[in-house]
Amino acid sequence: MIAAGLGFRRSATFASLFDAYEKASGLALPDCLATASDKAETSAFQALAQATSLPIAQITNASIQAQSTATQSEASSAARQTGSVAEAAALAAAGPGARLLGPRVVSDDGFATCALAERTAR
Repeated sequence: MIAAGLGFRRSATFASLFDAYEKASGLALPDCLATASDKAETSAFQALAQATSLPIAQITNASIQAQSTATQSEASSAARQTGSVAEAAALAAAGPGARLLGPRVVSDDGFATCALAERTAR
């Protein structure tokens, strides 16, 4: 199971999200998209889900805050009390024992990030 976690500003467009997703998915093809539950219904995120035909995992703030991330963003720390929303959402969606496939990547416009996490079947 591979989850693509996305973190993004409210002003992020579909192009922002798709750019970050495309950069991250070069590592592996994800099975779902994940983000903070209050951002999952935004039009840009919904458009990404439709374009990729991937199901959405809505991650609670408590689950995001419970994850240990590889990178640290001041904006994410202030807004969500996590180093990276993208990394935390990916880890939470992939499930217990998941690991990041790499650090988050940033869209060219700087409005979106994406990270992949994998949980292997045991």
